[in-house]
Amino acid sequence: MRQVLLELMAEVARKDELIAQRQREMDLKQSTIDKLTYEIAQLKRLRYGAKSEHFDPGQKLLFDEDIDADIAAVEAQLEALKASVPRDSEPKQKSKRAPLPAHLPRRDVHHEPEDTTCRCGCAMKRIGEDVSEKLDYTPGTFTVERHERGKWACSHCRMLVQAPVPAQIIDKGIPTAGLLAHVAVAKHNDHLPLYRQEPIFGRAGLAIPRSTLAAWLGQCGVSLQPLVDALKAELLRCAVLHADETPVGMLAPKTGKVHKAYLWAYASGPMEPIKAVVYDFAISRAGEHARAFLGHDEKAPKEKRWLGSLVCDDYVGYSALFRQGVTEAGCMSHARRYFFKLHVTNKSTLAEKALEYFGLLYDVERLIKDKSAQERLEKRRDLAVPIANALLKWLKAEREHVTDGTATATAFDYSLNRWAALTRYLDDPALPIDNNHDEQQIRPWSTGRKNWLFAGTLQAGKRAAAITSLIQSAKLNKNDPYAYLKDVLTRLPTQKASEIDALLPHRWKPAS
Repeated sequence: MRQVLLELMAEVARKDELIAQRQREMDLKQSTIDKLTYEIAQLKRLRYGAKSEHFDPGQKLLFDEDIDADIAAVEAQLEALKASVPRDSEPKQKSKRAPLPAHLPRRDVHHEPEDTTCRCGCAMKRIGEDVSEKLDYTPGTFTVERHERGKWACSHCRMLVQAPVPAQIIDKGIPTAGLLAHVAVAKHNDHLPLYRQEPIFGRAGLAIPRSTLAAWLGQCGVSLQPLVDALKAELLRCAVLHADETPVGMLAPKTGKVHKAYLWAYASGPMEPIKAVVYDFAISRAGEHARAFLGHDEKAPKEKRWLGSLVCDDYVGYSALFRQGVTEAGCMSHARRYFFKLHVTNKSTLAEKALEYFGLLYDVERLIKDKSAQERLEKRRDLAVPIANALLKWLKAEREHVTDGTATATAFDYSLNRWAALTRYLDDPALPIDNNHDEQQIRPWSTGRKNWLFAGTLQAGKRAAAITSLIQSAKLNKNDPYAYLKDVLTRLPTQKASEIDALLPHRWKPAS
């Protein structure tokens, strides 16, 4: 009987082990099924457009725009360099430009010398004038500015006086600052590619070739770059910065295939004294681009390194910055988003409970939104810290019952592994709870790439990033981007380099 009992006990143990093994296999298969079901649901919910890299003629037109703009930008730089080198004067054959259409309305702008009294004491007489025409544009209507520069001569000593030619962004070009600003804002703020702007101008009375529009933008980009550099220098003086990145298509050189480049957005924190955002267009998502922007590359001196608090997601490209002294501040919105996706996809009760905790933390932030720094700190410690502690305790307890490898486990692990960074804002009133502010600054690019599809060259991407930095920063400071760019392009040719900071979006005041 004892032997039979032992055999029965051994058989029961084998059966129990087999059942446990089958249960583990079922749990593993179920977790895989749950993971794949979750991913399929997310792909259906967040389905993007076609990913084909087929290069059709319509796309080539967009590429041509960027090439023309690049050529104009390089030519503008070469002309600036040539102007600084003395050379023998040689007669050149002047190219003849077609006159502007006669049916366009004209507005005369007179330029006369301040003093028409000759040095000999005689009153000068007007003997004629030089007339140049500039093409201006107000939405839907072209007008022509006729710049008359009166010629004044002394009949006694034959002296001639004439007002100088006003400085322009494009020397001897026909567009006014208003037209240039309109083209730039239409492309980089309203997301109208140049091939769409061409027929729009045609309906207004003058179809301007897209190659000409591209050349104008290229020259504007060169002229505005010092202002963008000054804006970046101002931004790097902030103690808190937001950082995020998004993919942008770019044509690879020689192959004609679309390569995935990246746009990096760096914005000042919401509690910083300035409101600004600077975009950096790079060929990849490598962390070296973030290090270079913030002065942490190998060539930059240590005293030039930015060492503030960086609000960002869990992208590994920023990790080297944190090892070099930058303070990491996590994004609570990213942590919440994992549970939100679970709740939308699977109606998870765990996700619903987590969302309730996150909602309470955000309720505190809405309550202290307009408070002083000290009041924010006190309210966070009194109200938000207990909620955060309760959330952490709940996350640890529930994680023990969640199967590894599932979407639920991923949501829990993201918050638990980054808890110190996610809650750093609780002890620093200058830090926000999330990185939503910077994600909002990337939104214009998400809208734009649906229209212009990709950047034609790396230089075109950098030029777009520079111009958009000024436009978006102007909007952050409640300035009309068209009025801002028009005024800046008017004043920039005569603005002293030492006073260029006065034209930055957060300091700009319209000329009286």
